[in-house]
Amino acid sequence: MKDAAHWLEALRGLEMDRPVRIMNVCGGHERSISMAGLRTAIPDNIELIPGPGCPVCICPEEDVYEAIQIALNEDVTLVAFGDMLRVPVNVPKRESRTLEQAKAAGADIRPIASPTEAVRIASADPKRTVVFFAAGFETTTAPTASMLAEGAPDNLLVLLSGRLTWPAVAMLLESETPGFDALIAPGHVATVMGPEEWQFVIDRHHLPAAVAGFRPDTLLAAMYAVLEQLKTGRRNLDNCYPEVVRPGGNNIARQQLDEVMEVYDANWRGVGIIPKSGFRLREEYAALDARRVFRSYADESRKRVGEMPPGCDCARVVLGKIYPNQCRLYGLACTPRKPIGPCMVSDEGACRIWWSSGYRENEWQGRKKEYSIA
Repeated sequence: MKDAAHWLEALRGLEMDRPVRIMNVCGGHERSISMAGLRTAIPDNIELIPGPGCPVCICPEEDVYEAIQIALNEDVTLVAFGDMLRVPVNVPKRESRTLEQAKAAGADIRPIASPTEAVRIASADPKRTVVFFAAGFETTTAPTASMLAEGAPDNLLVLLSGRLTWPAVAMLLESETPGFDALIAPGHVATVMGPEEWQFVIDRHHLPAAVAGFRPDTLLAAMYAVLEQLKTGRRNLDNCYPEVVRPGGNNIARQQLDEVMEVYDANWRGVGIIPKSGFRLREEYAALDARRVFRSYADESRKRVGEMPPGCDCARVVLGKIYPNQCRLYGLACTPRKPIGPCMVSDEGACRIWWSSGYRENEWQGRKKEYSIA
């Protein structure tokens, strides 16, 4: 097995004759890249751009708001993945702006790490309704589908906010300024859905692509693969994570996703509607759908619904248009201790990752102008 040092040396030996921008879709990839200091180790003409792979960052504001209102107004226990508890919504300061604040106001809200915890909490008190606010991409939505397909407790409802990763990349590639020359696709998503989901990058857009895991060696191998494709002119989807990524993905997981959920045109926070990018529960599971069991908490009078907070550039960070430290609020008004935008909340958010990795300088403050990747 070739180690990171081998691939780093191979990268340097390619001697690319022009700058190359590589987008890494996954927040886990960005965390590994930043924590390992790969940006400072690779050749200067290779630019690594964080992409839209943070489910907390793009979870629609209206979904978070609905979760808060259900927890405050219904006699339920609401459970959610830990990062979701700190995601802010646009409401007056006198109201609960996060699930964390709603918990402090008296709502029964609990952080969990997996759907099995939701099942355990519901099973422990069968007379109490438990609502699982299930936000995430394919890798967390698939276990939620499995939980329902295999028989969840009757008192466990799901408030689903599931999204697919590839449609956001497709949207970027179909725009006039995609902002990248090659793609590193997420290995965990490919493990579930199959690497074939990313074949469109090659077939429709003729860009190099490779699937990578989360260690520095597999990420560097993927960088080498896409650069070698650019240099030679060949185009194919390289699998640099073969120990877990197999053709076709996980058939059982895909079957359960298809059984329990359907794909629809879904909203991404700050981005808008992306075709065929969301999961919702099928009609057969309506009795377990929190949106159908409870009355709607949509409030059309609220302003800025679905947008990022004022001054926040999270949407542009998610789309790879600017780097985290090019946001006007980065490290100034917005820090992990007092996050304003969702990208500073989640461990998979590029802003939080950059801050944790020691990138503290705000370019906007230092130069009073905006630097765009695209």
